[in-house]
Amino acid sequence: MDMLIVDDDATLAGVLARALGRRGWTVTTAADAAGALRVAQLAPPSHALLDLKLANDSGLRLIVDLLALAPSCRIVMLTGYASIATAIEAIKLGAVHYLSKPAGVEEIIAAFGKVAGDAQADTDALPLSVERLEWEHIQKILAEHGGNISATARALNMHRRTLQRKLLKRPSPNPPERD
Repeated sequence: MDMLIVDDDATLAGVLARALGRRGWTVTTAADAAGALRVAQLAPPSHALLDLKLANDSGLRLIVDLLALAPSCRIVMLTGYASIATAIEAIKLGAVHYLSKPAGVEEIIAAFGKVAGDAQADTDALPLSVERLEWEHIQKILAEHGGNISATARALNMHRRTLQRKLLKRPSPNPPERD
């Protein structure tokens, strides 16, 4: 099986490529959307692992372009900036799964094999923290404005630099447990 890894973090892409190669995958890497599309035109991949935030582009936009070149490609979105809004969009656009970094190689391989939802998924999770709720809301508004920071800041009635600082921080998903 062949896999295209698209991540602007060359170290992470290299580590994943070697680990998947040891498990029998033929792996090609690209650091940006343009490079990924060049690779896919030459040899359409059966699987693709995409980073959500690429240097000058979005992995979300890349999903559509990759599926146009390789309609049967199974795509997993891997991100350090996970949000409910981007997870929903990735799945709607054609990704088969969405994972938060850090994710192990076995978890990534298993994600490609998921064909249906899991009705037995854990529903006893703790409520989201206030910081996480804010992050989710910002991500939703950011997605509605096509990733435009200035337009999002105006919609949130927030200074653009304040929004940029908030986007650099990644909140924990849950509040700390209390005794």
